[in-house]
Amino acid sequence: MKLLDSRRLTGPNLLQEREGAVLDVALDEKEADAAVAAWREQVRRLLDAVGWREESLAVRRFPSGASLSISAPIDALYSATEVNERAWEAAEEALRGEVPDLEEIAVRLRAEIERERNPALLALRAAAERRGVAFLADDRQASIGLGKGALTWPVEDLPRPEEVAWERVHDVPVVLVTGTNGKSTTVRLLAAMARAAGVMAGTTSTDLIEVGGEVLERGDFSGPVGARALLRDPRVEMAILETARGGMLRRGLAVRRADAAAVTNVAADHLGEHGVDDLEALAETKLVVARAVGPEGRVVLNADDPLLVAGAAGIAAPVVWFSLDPESAELRNLLERGDPAWVLHQGEIEQWHGGWKQVVARAEEIPITFGGAARHNIANALAALALGAAVRLPQEAMVRALRQVRSDPDDNPGRGNLFEIGGVRILLDYAHNPHGIAALLGLAVNLPARRRLILLGQAGDRDDEALRELAQAVWKLHPDRVIVKELPELLRGRQPGEVPAILEDELRRLGAGDEQIGRAGNELEAVRQALAWAKKGDLLLLLVHTQREEVLALLRRLQEAG
Repeated sequence: MKLLDSRRLTGPNLLQEREGAVLDVALDEKEADAAVAAWREQVRRLLDAVGWREESLAVRRFPSGASLSISAPIDALYSATEVNERAWEAAEEALRGEVPDLEEIAVRLRAEIERERNPALLALRAAAERRGVAFLADDRQASIGLGKGALTWPVEDLPRPEEVAWERVHDVPVVLVTGTNGKSTTVRLLAAMARAAGVMAGTTSTDLIEVGGEVLERGDFSGPVGARALLRDPRVEMAILETARGGMLRRGLAVRRADAAAVTNVAADHLGEHGVDDLEALAETKLVVARAVGPEGRVVLNADDPLLVAGAAGIAAPVVWFSLDPESAELRNLLERGDPAWVLHQGEIEQWHGGWKQVVARAEEIPITFGGAARHNIANALAALALGAAVRLPQEAMVRALRQVRSDPDDNPGRGNLFEIGGVRILLDYAHNPHGIAALLGLAVNLPARRRLILLGQAGDRDDEALRELAQAVWKLHPDRVIVKELPELLRGRQPGEVPAILEDELRRLGAGDEQIGRAGNELEAVRQALAWAKKGDLLLLLVHTQREEVLALLRRLQEAG
């Protein structure tokens, strides 16, 4: 029995619709029932003692333990983590046969809650809710409305509700995009569609925050921090938020309401974190975005993903599907049920609903599909079309944008960027898990090459089995050379050289010889090795995750130099 993590939940989350706090605890099967029961008893005692009698509890069990959650007032979330931790300590005492004394603890916690309280924050939130507009808060700022309709103040200097110019406050359309792969590309395609329709779109992603093509900040902003920053920008007329699994698990959703949400797919990645140990749990996590969508909105799901088809049964909002397989039994069943879909059919992108069908475009006309060979990008285009239709973008503008967006570092940086330098083809991509690599290889096999090279590396927070599965996915290309790279920025608890050693060992087990394997200390070094190895007619698959800007700068210099 061990406490693994304690954190605030600042929005709707996997356990509850309310803000609060959660503990992740490791438990073996024999002690789990008793430990959870003891926590329930002690946390209820403590909640009553600090005056939080109306707050709710939630438990999510997983094979190696449990997540234990309490709801709490939004102006006392740090105190809520203390309440939850002290309750767990009391539960441990009770399980040892001791009688926990919570009176002194409750006195101290009541004082902490009082210091953290912010009545003005609660009053402003209640006023926003009465008027049906969004409310966002963090440690520094609170805001009402979204984008062009947002007003923002420091949390220490909030106005009284009657002092607010409510006539200036309104929301803008919000779209949430999640999934294992394809999130960033789908976000970028939808943003291009909005721009083509004359709408000032803002986006967050694992790469940056951007408004109308202007980069505000670079970095991973796929969580609530990036979302709030974008949603407070007064230029934004539509917000498109990449919503990663990690942010949902650590903090919850940034918004309570969204006009549309999409889950592109569910595949093995990041398993074993925060109690998400299998694909079913991962699908449940990603489908949290659907809870933010009301009856007037749309949830866009991949009909080719059995986990999403199964998970759709629990979604209250209307569902729109997309599919690359128009003959699948699953899609036929969904269509017979009356659900609409966007489908790839005989090379054409079509919109289906009941017996009605409309051809929208040919897949080969969309540059990021490489003439239709990059099927994963056809799927991303279908998802973006479904989302654009959900927020009522004109179809003509959406199709025009799809025909304009190119697979280059300007339009879709780091995703399927194709270069040709000195007769060598170079495909730069972010693929970082077996599912993403399989999609990339589906494109690579259609690119003629005399020899093929691929870069291989991974962050240290994947277990050994996941690392070996990644090497297995790469080996399916039958590459002439694999350069195994270290990612010094992403060791995440591993020792230097540990991850490359596991990857290399698996490659050798699969049959790779000494002449097929190289080793590099970082991504830029790996890319330089690949370029030195390459000859005219070769294809280099550069999977780049941490040094993309440096790699792009190098490739551009080489192009300019001829």
